[in-house]
Order: sequence, then structure tokens, then C-alpha cells
Amino acid sequence: MASKLKTISDNNQLAATIKESTQQIWLAGLGAFAKAQEEGGKMFDALVKEGEMMQKKTREVADARIAAVAGRAADTWDRLEQVFEDRVARALGSLGVPSKKEVDVLSKRIAELTAAVQELAQNKGKAAPRLPAAKPAVAKPAPAKKAAPARKAARKSA
Repeated sequence: MASKLKTISDNNQLAATIKESTQQIWLAGLGAFAKAQEEGGKMFDALVKEGEMMQKKTREVADARIAAVAGRAADTWDRLEQVFEDRVARALGSLGVPSKKEVDVLSKRIAELTAAVQELAQNKGKAAPRLPAAKPAVAKPAPAKKAAPARKAARKSA
């Protein structure tokens, strides 16, 4: 019987040890859960901050690349515009259309001559005022034309 009591006492001690270990495991699990909740909030905040920094860096890089592409596009557009203007100016010049500069010179000359004519009209009986010296026109020379057939016939009969 003594051996049975010893076995029961050993079994009770074993049960108590198991119960105590189970209790400690349970408490460790609760502690880990509480710690995870506490650290989880901190970890979440840290990840949000890191994400904001990454977004800022990415945006800066993207903005820099967009600015570089926009600058190249503007330069290309300016060159294209200049090529177009040059070609239009050459085409107008070959057709004999005067440039803006030539029209401005002629407009100024017309204004001078108009003022001189008005002065002459006002001073009809007085001494004639001196007209400004004529400036040579900047217009391009007209292409040489062939003589008309009627003139040739007139020369032969004469």
C-alpha cells in the first residue's frame, strides 16, 4: 500500500507540475499577445513613416524626370517652330512677298511723305519746304521678264 500512496503522491505532484507549467504557458501566451498588440501599434506607425518617406523620394525622382522630359520637349518644339518659320519665310521670299521689316521701312517712309505733303498743303503760297531725301527701297528685284511678242512685231515692221 505504501507503494500505491507513493504512486498517487507522485501522480499528484506530476499533475501539479503539469498544471503549473500549463498555467505558465498560458500566462506567457497572454503576455506575448499583449506585447504583440503594443509593439504592433508601434510597428504599424514605423511602417507608415517609412512608407511616407519612400513616397516622398519616389515623387521627387518622378518630378525630376518629368521636368527633364518637359525641358527636352520644349527645346524640340522650339527647334521645330524655328524650322517652320524659316521655311515659311523662304517660301514667302521666293514669291516676292515683302518681309515685316521691309513693310515697316515702307510704312515709316509713307508716314514721312504724308507729313511732307501735309506741310506743303499748309504752306501753299510760302516757300516750298525741303523734302526728306529718298531712301532706297529694300524690296527684292523683280525677275526679268521676256519682251512681249507685240513689241517684237512692232520693231520688225519699223
